[in-house]
Amino acid sequence: MAGRLAPTLASSDLPLAGPGELVVSEVFGPTFQGEGRSLGQRAGFVRLGTCNLDCGRGPGATWACDTAYTWDWEHYSPAAELSVRPVDDIVADLTAMDVALLVITGGEPLIQQRRLVPLLHAATGRGWTVEVETNGTIAPLPEVAGLVSRFNVSPKVQGSGVARAVALRPRALAAFLATGKAVFKFVASSAAELDDIAEVVARGRLAPVMIMPAGTEPEQVVRVARELADPVLARGWDLTVRLHVLLWGNERAR
Repeated sequence: MAGRLAPTLASSDLPLAGPGELVVSEVFGPTFQGEGRSLGQRAGFVRLGTCNLDCGRGPGATWACDTAYTWDWEHYSPAAELSVRPVDDIVADLTAMDVALLVITGGEPLIQQRRLVPLLHAATGRGWTVEVETNGTIAPLPEVAGLVSRFNVSPKVQGSGVARAVALRPRALAAFLATGKAVFKFVASSAAELDDIAEVVARGRLAPVMIMPAGTEPEQVVRVARELADPVLARGWDLTVRLHVLLWGNERAR
């Protein structure tokens, strides 16, 4: 499976959403945005189901996907992990959280981007800031780009174990860059991986760049962040930690 596309919504054993619906893994909050520019801000999360990559499964992988339950149907059951939910119900849940920041994540949320539009309209109509967490392989539609406040784009480089031809889509990355709303956030498990990241950044002229330590346990995140700190500073990039992991470890829906 490594280096190939992970199962997507086209698979026959996965639930299919109709108009005004989304295939959802979980809706949770209020919590804190744990990564990136909005780290520490109160937020509500909508985690959508399925992904088009299989991070952590291929040769050379140095870290594993921490939300494999959204896409790894060899080890999880889509019937247990996914549900089809009306957008109106999702908005009601988010409204009850009383948050100003909505984070849409996955999986890979842009697999469902056409069906995301009603949720994005509802969010912007309520004055919420909207961030979308994406692996950067699917270019945003113009309507989606217009409604999103920020794209947290996390291209998957060598440490993901996904073949470069599958994980890195230059046209999609260029489309995110052109929105003027993208931050490019790379996961690294050691300073040795920064050269590979630098090559991807230079080729795509990607900016701004943030580096995030891999890890699903607090001790690992702190250890890797300390190793990365000085080299990341030297390259002129920014560093983000994983606040939710520092606070709650690998607990889901936090």
